[in-house]
Amino acid sequence: MQTGLSRTDRNLLLGAALLAVLMAAATVAFAPARPEEETSVPSTYSSTSGGARAAFLLLEQLHYRVRRWEDSPRRLTGMNEHAVLILAEPAQFPVDPERDALLRFVKNGGRVLFCGPLVREFFGGSSVFDYYPGREWKQFSPDLPSPFTRGAQRISIDPRTSWRLIRAKQLGLYGGKRPVVVAWSIGKGELLWWAAATPLTNTGLDKEDNLVLFLNAVSVAGNEAPREIYWDEYFHGERASLWSYLAKTPVKWGMVQFGVVLAAVLFTFSRRWGPVVAPRAESRLSPLEFVDTLGALYRHAGAASVAVAVAHRHLRLALTRSLALPAGIEDAALARAAGQRLGWDLSHLSATLEGAARAQNRKTRARDVLTLVQDMTRYSNLLASSRRGLEKR
Repeated sequence: MQTGLSRTDRNLLLGAALLAVLMAAATVAFAPARPEEETSVPSTYSSTSGGARAAFLLLEQLHYRVRRWEDSPRRLTGMNEHAVLILAEPAQFPVDPERDALLRFVKNGGRVLFCGPLVREFFGGSSVFDYYPGREWKQFSPDLPSPFTRGAQRISIDPRTSWRLIRAKQLGLYGGKRPVVVAWSIGKGELLWWAAATPLTNTGLDKEDNLVLFLNAVSVAGNEAPREIYWDEYFHGERASLWSYLAKTPVKWGMVQFGVVLAAVLFTFSRRWGPVVAPRAESRLSPLEFVDTLGALYRHAGAASVAVAVAHRHLRLALTRSLALPAGIEDAALARAAGQRLGWDLSHLSATLEGAARAQNRKTRARDVLTLVQDMTRYSNLLASSRRGLEKR
């Protein structure tokens, strides 16, 4: 069944579609990388001063079992009960099921490192002052000995808030009367709160003993087994989608194979229902069949010099007979005689004969061989035409 489009229209449409695809691919491949905007979000994907990419890569290099967490906290159920969850200044609020999941995670033995003033939105019972923006780094010394303060005798932090009221099972570790680091025991686990995430950012990680403070927060004490570390990006807006999940499975390669099969089916269908054109049949009695076969044999054997030798011998034989010259005459003398008696271009004929003689003794490019054979064939045809004209007169 024929479509309403002509063959020319279909080719034009396919060409336009192919051009559009190539232009889109070139745009994606050669588009300049957009410079990363300065941001204060301590994300593990950010390399800016306020990002936390350096701390994440450091944990990987120190062989901590760390991974980015882009799922809802409800997925923490059934995970490692003694894991560490890092909530570095989350930018979004949790819903009630997520808040309950976080509390259940801590009560079952997990540890949460929470940075920022939004801790009261995640864990009830916390009491912090209102958030106030500040860019003033301050140094603090530990108020109490604790596994979280071991070796961190002086830390540097940009406190955006402070803890308001210390209740039971809560300990202020840094900051004195207005703690900026608090440890809070909840069930079998614990919540470690920092007033800001600046100690673990790319800028603050190397200030004072901030690195020691950070490693204490994610490490274990005594003979405990190493904890798995989940660095939350879910509340930074990095939400795991269905496609991001499938990208980590072999499904994507299955989709590629399905696309190849679909393209083959479409190509087969279009060839089956397209216009039927009878193929051109070459007659076996064609006079060029022998020429094509012989040329293919010469090309396969790399015997281009044979064709030069045949054309050279044929031209010499025709000239010596026509000019009544000895068969053993040299090419230079033969060219002078032809130029004087036949009026041919002496320099070109001499160069052609000399080139033919050299091509027979060494390997010559096929293009140069073709030029020599064409020139000698033209001279042979010119001599034959002159002879026929003399015979007619």
